[in-house]
Amino acid sequence: MKVLVVDDDVVSRMMLMHLVDNCGKYEILEAEDGLDAWRQLEAGLRPAITFCDLRMPQLSGTELLARVRAHPELSGMPFVLVSAANDGATIDEAGALGADGYVVKPFRIEGLRPHLMALSADEAPAESAQRLGIDVPRLALYLDALERQLLEAGPAIAAFLMQGDLLASRQWLARLRAGCSTLGLHGAAARLARVEAGADGGGETAAAVAQALAAARADVVRQAGLLASGETAH
Repeated sequence: MKVLVVDDDVVSRMMLMHLVDNCGKYEILEAEDGLDAWRQLEAGLRPAITFCDLRMPQLSGTELLARVRAHPELSGMPFVLVSAANDGATIDEAGALGADGYVVKPFRIEGLRPHLMALSADEAPAESAQRLGIDVPRLALYLDALERQLLEAGPAIAAFLMQGDLLASRQWLARLRAGCSTLGLHGAAARLARVEAGADGGGETAAAVAQALAAARADVVRQAGLLASGETAH
């Protein structure tokens, strides 16, 4: 899966590429500014997602985004703007222009992970069992255990957030995210990664966490239902 990183500052670009590499197995491509990125895209590069600096000479991130959204073959490509600016007006402008996300410098892996996880579809149960080297009954047990963990996590994380213990909240969410990812539930893992990043910075409410946990439980129940009905492939 190709990931394009665009930034005119070489240090920032290398740091972002390093963090993307730590998120999983990706083919990471780079562009030294917006114009370089556009030339590569016009030449046929089709990345699964682009992370692009907001302010650059020659062609800014917003100008590149406008070209991407106007291009018939690129218009649906996930495009995430990155910048040191974290004011509400700038973030709102990025969303109005059609950006799929906004990551604030200095980069942190929690801010990138949700965007990358969202690219992966959930595995079929048979694929998960094969990857893990287990049989179907064992996978069913793991799914049941994960559902219980998600149910129990709600009150515990809410209590941590009320106490202001953001580290404990993030650790709980990280364990649940890892469990979902291990069992092939990438959509649930991406949702938990988003609230994990928010909880780490104090930006997520207990209600947002509860919503993500409920959605993750629904995904687990759906996967268990597929397993029970014998539908082991999508």
